[in-house]
Order: sequence, then C-alpha cells, then structure tokens
Amino acid sequence: MPTPSLAALPIRRLTLRDLTACADLSEDRGWPREEHKWGLLLAAGRGYGIDDPQGGLATACVITEYGPYGRPDLGAIGMVLVAERHARQGIGRRLMQHILSMMGPTPLTLHATPYGQPLYEELGFKVAGRAEMLRGHFAPGGLASGGPASGVTASGGLAPDGLASSGFTPSDLAPSGLAPTVSTRAATAEDLAAILRLDEEVLGTDRTHLITRLPAFADQLRVAEEHGRIIGYAAAWPNMDTQVVGPLIARDTRTAQALLASLAAGTDRPLRTDIDVRHEELLAWAKEHGLVSVAFNAVMTHGLPELPGDWTRRFAPLTVAAV
Repeated sequence: MPTPSLAALPIRRLTLRDLTACADLSEDRGWPREEHKWGLLLAAGRGYGIDDPQGGLATACVITEYGPYGRPDLGAIGMVLVAERHARQGIGRRLMQHILSMMGPTPLTLHATPYGQPLYEELGFKVAGRAEMLRGHFAPGGLASGGPASGVTASGGLAPDGLASSGFTPSDLAPSGLAPTVSTRAATAEDLAAILRLDEEVLGTDRTHLITRLPAFADQLRVAEEHGRIIGYAAAWPNMDTQVVGPLIARDTRTAQALLASLAAGTDRPLRTDIDVRHEELLAWAKEHGLVSVAFNAVMTHGLPELPGDWTRRFAPLTVAAV
C-alpha cells in the first residue's frame, strides 16, 4: 500500500498518552525532550498533531486557553514542531492554519524563534515584543564581589505544602539604607487564592487551570510579602538539567530580584528564564549575578495589538510555550 501524502493525513487531538511521542518529536528536532513540560501542557491545554505513517508524530503543537471556560479571551500556542524528515513540506503551516480556524476570533499569542517567525508573519501574527532567554548559575553576591547579598529576607523551614523554604538572605539587592527589605517565603495552600487574584490582575486573564497545577509541577513556589500582603510570586520547575524560573510576577524590579534570588538559593542547578526585554534593570542585574544571554524570541500576537494585563509586573512567563 502506498504511503499517504502528508496533506491527506488527519489532524487529531493529542493526550497524555502521546507524551512519549511528543518528547520523541522534540528530540528529533534537536530540542530537549522536556517530558515534564509536555505533561503540563497536554493536561492544562489541548494538543494537536499528525501521525507519521512510519511511526511517531509528524508534527505537533499545544494551544492553552485562558479566560472563561468555553469562551476563552486568549489562546497561547506553543511546542510547534515538525519531524526533520517532514520539514519544509508545508505540514507545520497546515497545522497552524487548523489552529487558527478552530480558534476563530479568539486572540492568540506565541513566542517565535527567528526560524519560525516568517511563517507566523505570513499567517497574520504581528511582533508585539521580545523576550531574552538567560541561563546560568546564580552568584548571590554578584560576579565581581563574590560576597553575600542584602536587602531581601527569606524565611526558613518547610511550608505546609511541602515546598522547602531556602532560608536565603540576599543583601546586594538594595543599597543599604535606601530601601526596605523585600521578604520572601515558600507559598502555602492558604496563599493560593491571593496568588490567583494577583495573577489575573497582572495577566489580564484567568489562568487558574495552570496556576493551580504549580504546587505539584514546580520544585519551588514562593511569594513576596509586604505587611502581610502578597506583592509577587514565582516558581522554579525542573527542565532537564536546569531550573526554569517562571512565572515571575512582582510589584516592581526589586521584588522580582528578591524572588529570583530566593529561588536560586533553593537549587544547585543552573537557572533558565525568559525575561521581557522591557525589564532592562532586571536583565542587567541577572547578568551581573551570573546568568548569560542565550537567545531572543519574538512575542507575537494575532487578533490583538499586545498582550493584555500589566507588563510592568509581568517579568517572565511560566513557559514560552504558554504565558
């Protein structure tokens, strides 16, 4: 029997049963397998793909919806991959056109590599911003001093949800006497409602179905507090040999620094994060503390000029495959 053409192969829903095939597809394109991230996205979002007649997947992607159930006000597209043997044959374009048709008037966003950006532009996506990927071991005192840090306090011990608190007390985050300390601690189950309220306020849309998965998905989930009120939160989750910092939501740069430093204190792994390039102060500070620039991605939108919410408090996404 002749092998069917790619154009004749049906697009189908992917589920958690396809997790290994999705990871295999990532590996086929030279990307990390990222099974942990695939698992989150397939559970919280909707995967779509085309089966390869020779086995595995020919292409795949995930769409994660935000807002009211059944009436999303934003969709994020991620993990768009085409098997190497099927590259440059239009199969990725076909899958994207299917997603666009299925989502109708719902505004969409994605992070595009320089390789993928031309296709997305042809499909009507516009560049709305950029994110810079940083990676490296965090140096608490900065690369120059190598000493202890200041200006931020972090509580020790173990939170009721089992997420360890670092006990880290960085001190180079605020010049002495110029600013009050920013206190961070491990999040507890009692913090979840406040985290969700803050997240929706900053994102401009509801992503409860993602954020409520963070305690199980992340190795660390921390909050920043002022007078008993949560003013920021961040997570660090395992991705191959790194800890990805995201989401990173904070009232201001100093709070973001405190959260990032406290997460770094809780792991021996190198950190990785994707920071909105408009946050120049945080980017410069992170580089001074050991993280190095790895790549830039374009933040693109379809059906809206820019992402909703307050970008000044949105420092890093949970993952570039979502928001």
